[in-house]
Amino acid sequence: MIATLGAVCAPVRAPWTTHASQGGVRGVLMTRVVRRPGMCAVKGARAGDRARARGSSARRASSSSSSSSSSSSSSVDASKKTTGKSSQMPSASLPKSVYTFGNGHAEGDKSMKSLLGGKGANLAEMSRVGLSVPPGFTVTTSTCASYHDNARTIPPSAWDEMLAGVAHIEGEMGFGFGDAAKPLLVSVRSGAAVSMPGMMDTILNLGLNDDVVEGLAVKSGSARFAYDSYRRLLDMYGSVVMGIEREKFERALTAFKATVGVARDEDLSESDLRGVCDAYKAIYTEENLSFPQDPYEQLRLATHAVFDSWQSDRAKKYMAINQIVGVRGTAVNVQAMVFGNMGQTSGTGVLFTRNPSTGENVLYGEYLVNAQGEDVVAGIRTPEDISTMERALPDAYADLVRNTQILEREYGDMQDIEFTVQESKLYMLQCRSGKRTGAAAVKIAVDLVNEGACDERRAITLVEPTHVDQLLHPQFKSEESYKANVIGTGLPASPGAAVGRVVFCTEDAEAAKARGEPSILVRAETSPEDVGGMNASEGILTARGGMTSHAAVVARGWGKPCVSGCGDISIDEHAKTFTLGGVTVKQGDWISLNGSTGQVILGAAELAVATQSEYLETFMSWVDKFRTMRVLANADTPADAAASRANGAEGIGLVRTEHMFFGTGERIRAVRRMILAKDTPTRKSALDDLLPYQREDFTGIFKAMSGLPVTVRLLDPPLHEFLPEGGVDEVCQVLSEDTGESEEDIAECIEKLAEVNPMLGFRGCRLAITFPEIAEMQVRAIMEAACDAKRDGADPVPEIMIPLVGTVEELKQQTMLVRAVTSKVFAERGMEIAYKVGTMIEIPRAALLADEISAHADFFSFGTNDLTQMTFGYSRDDVGKFLPSYIEKGILKYDPFEVIDRKGVGKLVTMTVDAARSTPTSTVQKCGVCGEHGGDPQSIEFFQQSGLDYVSCSPFRVLIARLAAAQAAVKGEDAAK
Repeated sequence: MIATLGAVCAPVRAPWTTHASQGGVRGVLMTRVVRRPGMCAVKGARAGDRARARGSSARRASSSSSSSSSSSSSSVDASKKTTGKSSQMPSASLPKSVYTFGNGHAEGDKSMKSLLGGKGANLAEMSRVGLSVPPGFTVTTSTCASYHDNARTIPPSAWDEMLAGVAHIEGEMGFGFGDAAKPLLVSVRSGAAVSMPGMMDTILNLGLNDDVVEGLAVKSGSARFAYDSYRRLLDMYGSVVMGIEREKFERALTAFKATVGVARDEDLSESDLRGVCDAYKAIYTEENLSFPQDPYEQLRLATHAVFDSWQSDRAKKYMAINQIVGVRGTAVNVQAMVFGNMGQTSGTGVLFTRNPSTGENVLYGEYLVNAQGEDVVAGIRTPEDISTMERALPDAYADLVRNTQILEREYGDMQDIEFTVQESKLYMLQCRSGKRTGAAAVKIAVDLVNEGACDERRAITLVEPTHVDQLLHPQFKSEESYKANVIGTGLPASPGAAVGRVVFCTEDAEAAKARGEPSILVRAETSPEDVGGMNASEGILTARGGMTSHAAVVARGWGKPCVSGCGDISIDEHAKTFTLGGVTVKQGDWISLNGSTGQVILGAAELAVATQSEYLETFMSWVDKFRTMRVLANADTPADAAASRANGAEGIGLVRTEHMFFGTGERIRAVRRMILAKDTPTRKSALDDLLPYQREDFTGIFKAMSGLPVTVRLLDPPLHEFLPEGGVDEVCQVLSEDTGESEEDIAECIEKLAEVNPMLGFRGCRLAITFPEIAEMQVRAIMEAACDAKRDGADPVPEIMIPLVGTVEELKQQTMLVRAVTSKVFAERGMEIAYKVGTMIEIPRAALLADEISAHADFFSFGTNDLTQMTFGYSRDDVGKFLPSYIEKGILKYDPFEVIDRKGVGKLVTMTVDAARSTPTSTVQKCGVCGEHGGDPQSIEFFQQSGLDYVSCSPFRVLIARLAAAQAAVKGEDAAK
């Protein structure tokens, strides 16, 4: 992967060695200072401003100009080999754009991720702690932001610093960039502040040209190695920088191997590889392009490519899926190359310090002999287990084991490491916090605490809320039951069970998700362009790639089952079929994947609910030690209440009474009789029929949540929602059968119920004020249920919530009704129970009048779904027509119905909480949220900052909310220090 040609030709120099008298490319650097980033050595004035002919990126260059590209930059004129200090230091008035590292020293460290990106900060840290890291430099994320802010132009001062950075590498290595006699090659890699595996661009072997490749052949003693490196650069540079379709290079290579009669890349001879390079250059010519012969022009345009990849469609989609915001750009890491493709004593690999699927404390990785890093991570070749390296290169492996132990101690977390072995010498190229499954994340956190590597406070930050969610995903009910239907086996790249219909592309996966159909994405290999389909599907199946391929890493991070490297599968993307185990499967057919065993199963295997592990119980006990905000659940049935309590809910923050009306046919018929009643007595008669059902449900919920608060919202939705669907005639016929009313009378009633905008119409407390008998029945059912539960030995804690309040008078009137009915029930039952009456804050006017409303409520609960809808003026039912475009164009960062809008809706929340707590007449005892945002980790962080007492979410997001609340509390404490 990256690192040192220095190791090819001479030992790496000590960091304290100076090279003031050295000529070489240091002299070239001095002559190149006048070249500004807006100038281009290839035809077309400013290559960075040229649109690519295809793809989502920009095509940066056309044919070489005779003045620069046709003449080699590998030979440096003797008159240009000057000595002395570089004048390219950054001005004191400008921010520093470049930070150097390598060979035991670094200008940055691991705390500088926002500026240096994760990769740059970790390269600096590995250098700082003394690991063998090839020298290089990092161009900051702020430089990327400046590049995009200034019409995709590298700031001149930043380019000057990059030239000085090249001189730094030359000085450390003792070789020259573009010097055929002493060739130095570099890699150019992206590295944002957050991990985005495979989303942005990488270029290896940069600095080679027609002359330097010959010098490299002489210096390394292997012309085959030199031309193998050159053909890789031509391929990467053409696809990443020039915008040439990668498939064209792949087809040319495949055709060439067929012509010379070899099956593997490594079987190509030196002369074969020269021919491959010529074939690749012919592809450039066919595209009316030529490969830049000036290494500095290669570097400049490669930097453009990495910066541009930050704005690529695949990167934007990945950030949208993972809700990554507030990151201004990617850093660029330029590093001396080391080579894993120098024969059988060289290789490259990717390693996790612990098993990322199970969390087991064993090294987990893959390794390829005589290969460069992209061969592993891109899934181009199927690699071998890391144990291969232990047998083949024991000394390098021993060094690797020691380094993994150092890095785990340094970071206090499992690490994902990339490394290269060049002629038996180990080089560390990257480390970062490793992506892992939910089960692995929890086990690793617990094990690290038990091992003394970190404390409980640190441990709860190592597990993402989505990791906990993964533990709740189903597994197969019985592996024996589907055994006869297994048609093939691949690598178990990401555990879990997935069942869905086969699709072969992102568009079909996303369309299936939109229809509510589960899908399995089948690909030869995935690329970053597939992230949308991977996210939309239930699981991923690939023909190529190993356990650390793109598909495997992304799937594990998302908790999606993945089977990779299924070599026996034959995929016909045009026909939309695949053949495996003698069976041909077409698009739309059902298959199942066992990501834990690698099995591919024909048909839809039966799933079972997942169970929690012993590690999760221990981990969640730590979580609750640091959590200050209570977590309740939204539950509408006794079964939901029991599940909520089992997941650690501290009460119920929302019981939606309307959901109870659909329990049986008789319930909904009674509701419809109530809706169609022509007078109050008839309506009360229907409500009398409903009361026993409501009371029974409430009693079960109070018993399940004994000793914990249960907040019941009175009827909220418009009445028309309880009518059957269908045409008017069909609906009238059904209702006539249900109620005994004539179809003509029913049609007249339906016409009266019709509303232009029902979500802003006759619903919530407006219903109860117009028809008080509805609220009276529900309050009676709640309080009678509480009395019944208490009689049976439970400890009910009832709370009644008035919905859709927008005026003080609405709340006053409804509160009086609740208290009057409650007094009657208590008198009838001969007992009293403590209870609260509060209101939902879901209308902006209620938030604005919170100081007045607070005098008549025991609690406030934010209904953030409706509050968002009314604050934005967006209909939740119609927002899908424009919201994706808004997010893509940056008008909104998130879907505001998924992540709380802090600036608008959030401001209403904070001002309401402040009013409830600061107004002298306020009777509000607690404030919480019961909308969908109550289960969203980012929203929970905001609610923690806003001082809410609790969040309430769905039963199966309670664990997520508990963890998110604890992490928000820890983060807040850290920020306050």
